Amino acid sequence: MAGQRVRGKYRKYRIMGAGIVGAGLIAGSLAVAGAFADESGDAAADGTDAAQSISCPTVQGALPEIPARAQAEVDRNLALLDKQLAEAEERLARSQGEGGPDFVRNAILGPLESKRTATLNRIETAIGRAAEKPEGLEKLAPCTLAGAGAGAGPSAGVGDTASGSPAPAGQSASAQAGAPTVDCPDVAGALPADGTPAAAQAQVSRELATLAQQITEADGRLARSQGEGGPAFVDNAILNPLESKRKAVIDRIGIDIRRAGGAEPAGLEALAACRLNS
Repeated sequence: MAGQRVRGKYRKYRIMGAGIVGAGLIAGSLAVAGAFADESGDAAADGTDAAQSISCPTVQGALPEIPARAQAEVDRNLALLDKQLAEAEERLARSQGEGGPDFVRNAILGPLESKRTATLNRIETAIGRAAEKPEGLEKLAPCTLAGAGAGAGPSAGVGDTASGSPAPAGQSASAQAGAPTVDCPDVAGALPADGTPAAAQAQVSRELATLAQQITEADGRLARSQGEGGPAFVDNAILNPLESKRKAVIDRIGIDIRRAGGAEPAGLEALAACRLNS
């Protein structure tokens, strides 16, 4: 009988011990779950885990019917637009927390717009070789941020200052802010001395106006980005993208003149690069 009472007590203590351990495990699990819930709730509240992404206008829907001869080249450039966007998204993810408030615009969205402009120009040219050349695809080049914290949109338009107010007539945003300005070679003066063919005159005039607009936009970006980045910031974020845009426009000028029966001017590409005025 004594042995049975000992075994009964042992069984009783073993059951109680198992219950205590089980209760401890359950309490610990609830505590951990609560901590994760609080942490995720805090993250959602302050938006730190909400990802940003880049939103670009759709190009395919804006294209005319593509001639068979141009299809392969257009498809390659459409794929390149997708690649450029994916690379910019990757850089956006890697660079969270870097730079000042204009970092995304100057280091990611600005260069992306330049690349897209050049690619869209190539699409126009490819179609124009086989059919009527579409115009105005460049307006699809600027992209914006989507998602939490989105606020870095495309660069301000011609004559805009950092506050969004237009600069006084005849005065660029950079001059108004006392910032350095962009110095680019004169393209109009390098065109053929015998004049541009009449059939190309209107298009060439529009391209020359685009070159002037690009300089104004670069001056505005210089004014807004004073003090940002390292020593190579101006080259990488302003001068190099400007050179890419100018090359695309200068190429179009040569093509316009050649199509109208004129001699395509040589060496215009050397006029694409710009520098800073002191």
